[in-house]
Amino acid sequence: MRWDAQALRPASGEHGADNGTAAAPAAVPLLPLAGLVRSVSTPEFAGVTFHEVTAKSVLNRVASGSRMPFEWTINPYRGCSHACVYCFARKSHTYLDFDAGLDFDSQVVVKINAADVLRKELARSSWARQHVALGTNTDPYQRAEGRYQLMPGIIGALADSGTPLSILTKGTLLARDIPLLKHAAAQVPVGIGISLAMTDEELSEAVEPGTPGPRARLKLISRLREAGLPCGVMAMPILPWLSDSDEALDSLFSSLAHAGATGVTAGALYLKPGTREWFMQWIAARHPELAGRYRRLYGTGSYASKEYRTWLAGKVRYFKARHGFSGSHGFSHRDVDDPRGEEAAYPEGSLPAGHAGHAGAAQTSQPTLF
Repeated sequence: MRWDAQALRPASGEHGADNGTAAAPAAVPLLPLAGLVRSVSTPEFAGVTFHEVTAKSVLNRVASGSRMPFEWTINPYRGCSHACVYCFARKSHTYLDFDAGLDFDSQVVVKINAADVLRKELARSSWARQHVALGTNTDPYQRAEGRYQLMPGIIGALADSGTPLSILTKGTLLARDIPLLKHAAAQVPVGIGISLAMTDEELSEAVEPGTPGPRARLKLISRLREAGLPCGVMAMPILPWLSDSDEALDSLFSSLAHAGATGVTAGALYLKPGTREWFMQWIAARHPELAGRYRRLYGTGSYASKEYRTWLAGKVRYFKARHGFSGSHGFSHRDVDDPRGEEAAYPEGSLPAGHAGHAGAAQTSQPTLF
């Protein structure tokens, strides 16, 4: 693939490509993106434009007062070709004057100098080697990582500086970096989490069309475990009426146990502004029979009703125990999709009469008001 010949907009001062091919004519800038070098499209990523930028900083401090279990993050990409209709990070794209819908899926910002900038930031005397989380906003192993290869430099910089790190991803490209992650884990604490909330391949293709399917992610979990690396699972979001049945949850937790996952955190769909509008549009188009039920279940907020979440938590506890995850916790980024997480939100004994899970039987019917 001749990626360099696909430039849509040369950077200021460029008049042609250095490889002898003619660059695309200069166009009016798509957006006033800070540090924009060029915008690129290629047939291999049909419908996606990559905006290559040079970043001044890549370490992001989490806002004070946040319930996130980490203080620093790195996001080498903004926007995500995984195109998950439920992605909680969609609204963050509006900060760049893109929209939270199709633009989030198709206008991807790439911080091409991320590793170099990071090494400089980590070398500062003020850096206290606090835990850094990756995959908190958009996926660092989305398909473009195969081209840009930003993660090896980022992992190496963090490990070399003595900085603990964790990664959450749906991307099987992570397998490329298993040797590097093993090396890093010998230097600093390393956490790895795979996001996988369903085993239904057809449903996955519908709601997260740009991701590797469930079978591929289960194989990745097994590869990580065979390499001696821990691998928790973020089983979020569980989708009401689509992936919350006994059969769906039993299949999910059984498959995760068989793959060797070291822990699982599960929770219901979280619809914050930006995500809510895009997801509800998708539901209305693909499952019109559920549109009204979703509106009633979520009301005007971001969370499913407390009764539904309590009901689901009981089922999750039952299937976790059934498949050997009782007492285990999943990935440390448990609150990326739902800031409260299953254990924090649903303490033992909180289920209302008639919906409590119990040993030996799962509750098979949802609360009737839904």
